[in-house]
Amino acid sequence: MSAANRQMHLGVFVLGTGNHSAGWRYEGATASNCSWPVLQTIARTAERGKFDLFFISDGLATDPGDHPSFVSRLEPMTLLAALGAVTRHIGLGATVSTSFGEPFHVARAFASLDHLSGGRAAWNVVTSTNSAAPLNFSRERPYEHDLRYEIATEFVEVVRGLWDTWDDGAIVADRSTGTFVDASKIHPLNHKGRFFSVKGPLNIQRCPQGHPIIIQAGGSPPGQELSARSADLVFSVVNGDPAAAKSAYDSLKQRVVKHGRAPDDLAILPGVMPIIGETEAQAKEQLDRLQSWLTSTNALTLVSQRLGHDISGYPLDGPVPEFPQTDRGQAFSKALFEMARREKMTLRDLYNITAAARGHWVIYGTPQRIADIFESWFTDGMADGFVVMPAYFPGAFDDFVDKVVPELQRRGLFRREYEGSTLRDHLGLARPVRAPERKTA
Repeated sequence: MSAANRQMHLGVFVLGTGNHSAGWRYEGATASNCSWPVLQTIARTAERGKFDLFFISDGLATDPGDHPSFVSRLEPMTLLAALGAVTRHIGLGATVSTSFGEPFHVARAFASLDHLSGGRAAWNVVTSTNSAAPLNFSRERPYEHDLRYEIATEFVEVVRGLWDTWDDGAIVADRSTGTFVDASKIHPLNHKGRFFSVKGPLNIQRCPQGHPIIIQAGGSPPGQELSARSADLVFSVVNGDPAAAKSAYDSLKQRVVKHGRAPDDLAILPGVMPIIGETEAQAKEQLDRLQSWLTSTNALTLVSQRLGHDISGYPLDGPVPEFPQTDRGQAFSKALFEMARREKMTLRDLYNITAAARGHWVIYGTPQRIADIFESWFTDGMADGFVVMPAYFPGAFDDFVDKVVPELQRRGLFRREYEGSTLRDHLGLARPVRAPERKTA
């Protein structure tokens, strides 16, 4: 796509209690992550705003001291299947871990969602870092970082291979001859690897998108390699520093090319929490009010999770300690440490920011200022769009859809109408042909 015709992509990160840790306390905000009316309304609002993607994360453990939306949440594939019946265009993305499951299950589930939604499914590939999750799956601890990504790389390879075990048109259903299926168009996978052995074929015909969209968010070198090789969409972590964002953007695009793909085959969308007001002062007042509801206990828990180190014993008004890199959330910890050093932050400063958006970038201002920032990052080659993380629902998301989206549309940066029916259409990605190496399998 030429630079003149390039269009921004927008996704919404959905947490029923709001992306801000205290968002559910805001007047008129929803306070449930398991409410069908709430989630249905968010999806319809996103579709009204012509968003590319409705995205819901997942986790496999719970802690009462965690972010409110992470304490209780719906199984995402069940939710997305239901949302597919009440929406027509919006892409439907969910997190499913490669550390607790089997490729056959994941391939089948997302192919089913793609069929049911008419080609709108997206899988967010994660390797799971929560130390409590293995205890729910007969294991004592997570796999170490590099091993997790080795497993994930093979896992994704198998899933994509299973999606390719059917040719288009394999179901014939010819009443005159009595032929229901053309067996020559269904192929075994016969995968035997280090971690998985899967014969195949998948027991569901090729889905509308060929392959559902693959999302990745890993920022470590193994995570970037997985993204460059296999992902269609990357949720990146940025801290507001344009130089760092530009360097990371260019580096990942270069990795994509090294894997024989075009740079536009991968869209990079930073996560950002926009706080919107009629004036700068109103927006700042809203952010200050949200921040005033934070508790040091919850904030310190979140910061410890993002940094991979327990910081509860350090003085809040002292400098951010120097910690070695850990296996947990390397992209987040890197972004937070870089921001803390650049801004000379105290630990209190850092936990205020981290608790606001779990380590993602927070911006505030008028709709015009928010649009200015989005336009600058988009046109200067630091992002292909954004994952919008409203502080609370529905008000903060309504503000973005009703005030910022029209401004982006006026500037010619974002669609006014959907031009296709599938998520691949929205992202400008071609439907993949069946992998040639599978043809003789």
